[in-house]
Amino acid sequence: MHGVLLIPPGIRAELETRAGTGYPDETCGLLLGLNGEEFCQVVSQHPARNLNRERAADRFELDPLDYLAAEEAAAAAGIKVIGVWHTHPDHPARPSETDRQMAWPGWSYLILSVTAGGVVDIRSWRLADHDFYEEEVHHG
Repeated sequence: MHGVLLIPPGIRAELETRAGTGYPDETCGLLLGLNGEEFCQVVSQHPARNLNRERAADRFELDPLDYLAAEEAAAAAGIKVIGVWHTHPDHPARPSETDRQMAWPGWSYLILSVTAGGVVDIRSWRLADHDFYEEEVHHG
């Protein structure tokens, strides 16, 4: 069971920019990197379109074509898709019941809490059985 997600400062900055640009809608994408025994290392992020236009402020539906492009990019780089990132506009960086229902085991689910002023919190979660547990996020 992993307990740490490592995010380089440049990737964090990219995610914060995308979160701020997409506000007040949810934005989303994939995390590409390496799965280790004790931690996961994010190497890059791949933005994706949010196809949910009816409830874009509190739901996301990741475009499957963007997912396929992320898989291809990861394979070309010799890494893997290791998770999903998305934003929670004006809400805490905690997974919703919808997040839990859509989650896959073995991936990191990075959530950025964003307001009109920018990102206020970043947390990551993993699914174990039917519940999320929080994993540490290290920037550097």
